Amino acid sequence: MYGKLAVKDGIVKTDKDSLQTASYSQNLPGQHGLALALVEAGSIADVQGVMRAARRFHLPVVSQNRFTSTVVGADAVDHAIILSTAKMNKILELNAEDAYAVVQPGVINNDLDQAARKQGLFYAPDPASKKMSGIGGNVATNAGGLSGVRYGSTRDNVLGLKVVLADGRLLDLGGKTSKQAFGYNLTQLFVGSEGTLGTIVEITVKLLPLPLGESLMGLAYFKDMHTLAEATKDLRMSGIYPAMLEAMDSHTLQAVSEFRDNKEMAGRGAALIFRVDSISDEGKQIVKNIMDKYHVTDVQLATDPAEQDKIISVRQDMLPAIFTGRSAVMEDMAVPTSRMAELVDTIQALSDKYPELEIFTAGHAGDGNLHPTVTWSKDAKEMPESVNIVLHEMFTKALELGGTISGEHAVGMLKNQWNNVELGEDVDWIQHQIKSLFDPMNLLNPKRKID
Repeated sequence: MYGKLAVKDGIVKTDKDSLQTASYSQNLPGQHGLALALVEAGSIADVQGVMRAARRFHLPVVSQNRFTSTVVGADAVDHAIILSTAKMNKILELNAEDAYAVVQPGVINNDLDQAARKQGLFYAPDPASKKMSGIGGNVATNAGGLSGVRYGSTRDNVLGLKVVLADGRLLDLGGKTSKQAFGYNLTQLFVGSEGTLGTIVEITVKLLPLPLGESLMGLAYFKDMHTLAEATKDLRMSGIYPAMLEAMDSHTLQAVSEFRDNKEMAGRGAALIFRVDSISDEGKQIVKNIMDKYHVTDVQLATDPAEQDKIISVRQDMLPAIFTGRSAVMEDMAVPTSRMAELVDTIQALSDKYPELEIFTAGHAGDGNLHPTVTWSKDAKEMPESVNIVLHEMFTKALELGGTISGEHAVGMLKNQWNNVELGEDVDWIQHQIKSLFDPMNLLNPKRKID
């Protein structure tokens, strides 16, 4: 059967070690199966061959890129073919004159950005996984990032796609222009589709010119997250157009302090890392006025790139600081920025209510996207039931506030049972009809995105 996969430019692996490594992630043990084969595609033709063979033999296909999903979005299901596009990793075109790039799905986000910067441009979406995640996975999940408050998520930076459908046909969607009115917008339908409608094999993204002038970055300490949320709202609406507004609560700061063996952050109520590109003297005064309004007395400011790197390293150390020595579930929800303080208060109340858990709250405060991470003892033999209770209450509150329970990490298998709750019965029905149209045999990344 494996010979019928028609893989000519890539590799087919069926050995136990390769299959186990590619099938299982650590994000939710027990929610995956063992694949029959791992295909490391080397070309669009390889992807088409796999799709046609899978349909012929009724085998599930799990698209995989750099395997950085946090929602069990790319783990195998039993008897599946894992279709990896990680080795399709070439920048096919970088057009500085028209400010776009055409890339294969395995191109690392940071590699594209660095290549663009050599031409006086940059690629704006910058998820925390920027140095290891691929553009294909970013598109499939509509990944966000630290600069999303100004430059948007991946969706806002995609111009065109090439996608292989379940029957092996190749769709060429969108183009190289920022405007196109013909037809329905199928390009955006595939952005965030999580491999359930087809496999993305080429992406055209827009690039932006590097900002001129001075960039100001700051690290400001607030008395608590509620106050920080209010200040964030003021900064966002002030007219200075911040490019970054990243928040960390007291638990997160304590963990980072211990991780770095640096007591400077210990005992702080909350911290905001902000960046404003091309800032004017008037903009600097606006920042100062807002800090004064909220009685912030400790603010570190930097315009020197090396000093800015030191500030942003605090945010980059957050995940290893939280996950070291703890079992954890990292969540992803977003609310209107005017309601973020209410969500923060709810999370804090839940942390107080369940002392066997510790909740670390951080995230992209500029667009109301928070990542509360619920942790418990590494020594526990199984996840405490209180974790499920806390997650349910957080999800419910986020929806009550007019938000979403998946801001940028996708849905995967972790949250697909909430589709009807968030979307409503009629919209959920339409979603299933779309899935049936593109994948009538339900072979593409089954159990993900929609239940």
